[in-house]
Amino acid sequence: MDVIRDRSNSFNLDEFLQKPLFAHLSTVTKDNHPRESPVWFYWENECIWIIGTSSDSFPGRIKENAECAIGIIDFEHTTGKVFHAGFRGYATIEPFDKGIAERLLSRYLGSEEESWDSRFRDLDDSNILVRFVPETVVVRDQSYVPNI
Repeated sequence: MDVIRDRSNSFNLDEFLQKPLFAHLSTVTKDNHPRESPVWFYWENECIWIIGTSSDSFPGRIKENAECAIGIIDFEHTTGKVFHAGFRGYATIEPFDKGIAERLLSRYLGSEEESWDSRFRDLDDSNILVRFVPETVVVRDQSYVPNI
């Protein structure tokens, strides 16, 4: 993975990717129309993992065209912090792995599965995983001084 940094405006990518932030997965349709899906993610072994369900449309688009982009932003309006990581690469549809899914969901929902919303408990093989392998990532600290 090629990491592109602006030395004066950068941040620690590994620390950033440990936070429970929203990612925006960009794919294209068969007719070459862009689509964007907000997703939760899990970073492991230089891959981004995303859970897909039967009602999601992005797995089908990935099967047709594996080239994707993912944007992740950590934004705090009171401090002016704006960290952005923009990934470009390829995704594959992988069989469901309960271990990866549990690690992903616990980042967002906590470690007590019994307290999770029922939609996220007891996921099974009717779900899939998206494995996104980045070729490049642009890492930028675009923070500003807020006028509050």
